[in-house]
Amino acid sequence: MDAFYASVELLRYPDLKGQPVVIGGGRRHEPVLREDGSREYARLRDYTGRGVTTTATYEARDLGVHSGMGLMKAAVRAPDAILLPMDFDAYRMYSRRFKAAVAELAPVIEDRGIDEIYIDLGDVPGARDAVGHDPLGGVRALAQEIKNNVRRATALSCSIGITPNKLLSKIASELDKPDGLTILTLDDIPSRIWPMSPRKINGIGPKAAARLATLGIHTVGEVAAADPAWLIEQFGRSFGAWLHEASHGRDERPVVTHSEPVSISRETTFERDLHARHDRAELGEIFTRLCVQLAGDLQRKGYLGRTVGIKLRFEGFRTVTRDLTLDLPVQDAEAIRAAAGACLKRVDLSQRLRLLGVRMGGLCRPGDVQARRRTPRPARAVAEPLPQNLTLF
Repeated sequence: MDAFYASVELLRYPDLKGQPVVIGGGRRHEPVLREDGSREYARLRDYTGRGVTTTATYEARDLGVHSGMGLMKAAVRAPDAILLPMDFDAYRMYSRRFKAAVAELAPVIEDRGIDEIYIDLGDVPGARDAVGHDPLGGVRALAQEIKNNVRRATALSCSIGITPNKLLSKIASELDKPDGLTILTLDDIPSRIWPMSPRKINGIGPKAAARLATLGIHTVGEVAAADPAWLIEQFGRSFGAWLHEASHGRDERPVVTHSEPVSISRETTFERDLHARHDRAELGEIFTRLCVQLAGDLQRKGYLGRTVGIKLRFEGFRTVTRDLTLDLPVQDAEAIRAAAGACLKRVDLSQRLRLLGVRMGGLCRPGDVQARRRTPRPARAVAEPLPQNLTLF
């Protein structure tokens, strides 16, 4: 999907189309409705805090703003950009709609998150047909039909990359954004893929790219031309061999239509460091909200879990985690809050906090739980009475 969160917001605020818009603000950045019916929007220049850009419109990207960038840094590059808060309920709704629209035409889908999927078109009727003198006309028409169906269902655009495998499709889907439709064959690799930076290959991160640069390799083609044995010598047997295969566009991974998550989590980074004693009420509210949100995620996705964990990041970026395994799997906010609170009691909270998170592991489906255990109850470790007005500890 193209600039997914931002595009969803533009449906709600169509007057912002064509403007640089950044998504990543908090509740205080909600637009204010004026008496005349117009809206007053927060501007990036007025932002203070440590939030990061979740996504941005292409107009903001043209000014140098990108996902994961700190909002303060983004404000230097695009001070006049509009800042909007995130609305994950809306994004999830549109995510379900676009995936359902794709599934009507091509049901073999690998879900890769809220705004991205892989689709196996191999057995879709007409995908392998030629149209006139175009041997790829059938799959081209099918991709366009998918794009049209997504737009009808969501009023949003998407970009599709059609290639022989997942590695190349990931690259191709980015080549002609927004609203792109790109077809790459193996014969196109020398002209389309080899001139690119190695970072364009999903799996080559900044450290690997920097290492390649120190070795004098700056393009995918230069990786492809390197001796496989030398790549293995430099990067190890597994990653070195993969670099050689990936640079030639080889990828045997199938489209996986089902996988179970290992854990589900919720976390938030504070706009200012918070102290466990001085900011107890605010931290308690945030902590409880994270537990409620995590419980909602579990219930919506149909999971229970036995291992509740917390994640704390202190000033200086020191990160601490604690886990507690319960006797029985749970999915309700009260049980999660009690277990997470017990984890908190095992942490020295004398330093200020910049991040707080709650996680549920040991996931299972309700049907996997024996009938006598289907009614969740708190584990003995956290069964002691807890005050109703408990905030953080």
